[in-house]
Amino acid sequence: MSTQKTVRQSADTVEENELRLEQDKAEQIVDALNTELANSYVLYHQLKKHHWVVEGAEFLPLHEFLEESYEHVEEGADEIAERAQALGGVPVSGPSNQEERATVEFEGEDVLDIRSAFENDLEMYGDIIESMRDSIELAENLGDYATAEILRDILVTLEDDGHHFEHYLEDDSLVLEEATH
Repeated sequence: MSTQKTVRQSADTVEENELRLEQDKAEQIVDALNTELANSYVLYHQLKKHHWVVEGAEFLPLHEFLEESYEHVEEGADEIAERAQALGGVPVSGPSNQEERATVEFEGEDVLDIRSAFENDLEMYGDIIESMRDSIELAENLGDYATAEILRDILVTLEDDGHHFEHYLEDDSLVLEEATH
């Protein structure tokens, strides 16, 4: 590891940006983006955990669904981080900083039954969707229409994936009861 360090920009600072968004507005939006970024990574890690530990008669489709879901979350997180940087900010990046910054909570290390795990995921999706809507409104109100548009695109994917979790939690199934005991 290099011992020579030159800090180019301190975390939690927002420098002037080339997008011509006023400094005070950029600061507010970067703050909101970093919350969304932190929330995204908490959800990402929870989905990844469920992907690793899912078992049972529906293992393969659930395993694949969870993989697709965490990939969507990671793609959105990358867009959020790049936008924060474009606005002159520093994306929140360390796991402990993300956990501290997030407004959602990781369910913990225990392995839960898949229904409980999915209920937790759906709850987190709902919380993030509400937060994302607030961040979109903030960006709109501050005249940052591009950030609002980026977040809208991410929101559509979040809502779609959340809706799929809702489908998996329905009580109708082709799996026979005796196959689950």
